[in-house]
Amino acid sequence: MNLIGLKQLIAHLDILLQPSLISDSCPNGLQVQGAPGIGHIGTAVSASLETIQRAVDLGVQTLIVHHGLFWTGDNFEIVGSKREKLSLLLLNNISLLAYHLPLDLHKQYGNNWRAAQEMGWTELEPFGMYRGIPIGVRGTFSSCSVKDFQWKLEEYYEHPATCALGGNQIISSAALVSGGAYKSLQEAAAADVDCFITGNFDEPAWHQAFEEKINFFAMGHSATERIGPRALGEHLQDHFQVKTTFIDVSNPF
Repeated sequence: MNLIGLKQLIAHLDILLQPSLISDSCPNGLQVQGAPGIGHIGTAVSASLETIQRAVDLGVQTLIVHHGLFWTGDNFEIVGSKREKLSLLLLNNISLLAYHLPLDLHKQYGNNWRAAQEMGWTELEPFGMYRGIPIGVRGTFSSCSVKDFQWKLEEYYEHPATCALGGNQIISSAALVSGGAYKSLQEAAAADVDCFITGNFDEPAWHQAFEEKINFFAMGHSATERIGPRALGEHLQDHFQVKTTFIDVSNPF
């Protein structure tokens, strides 16, 4: 495996993910600067304390996550667990990079399009508007029962589904927006797809699914956002011939 430069990695990701073109609720790109040379990259869903500790234990020089440390509206004080996380990164000279919406919407390495492709959907189209940008995907697949489709989702995401099966029992189309997007259920119903898939759910989703006659599946916020970080790590390993590890921290939510 090779050793690559931090600046080289960031330049590649700037071109690949184009974070500067997206209005987001967090800074995308470098959040904490570490070692200039990288021989081992870790990718993960969130910059949790457990994830960072495992990155330390694995000896990575750069950690790339979907959910970083800094968000719009955060308290500026570096206290508590945030202080612990920053301390671990700085003491171990680990860079932290975060890509939020850029890693949701990317058509090759994003949480949504990559999942649709791996599940064999066809006729893929952008879906799920957020701040004027479609971050999800819709598509079609061979007709199957809604229960068989649920089983396929649970197998793919390795997570049980929370369902509101208000739509057709034989289905052939779906829309997907990873993470916390249950409010996009109405958009999916208006798009006349059979199913809507996201990560989280809340009380209104149950009634809306039956009222709008659509099947709703919540597969776990974290589970639906493992896809992009894992795919991005595979790409970086192939592109740079540098060791990468997907740090898979358990999170049932």
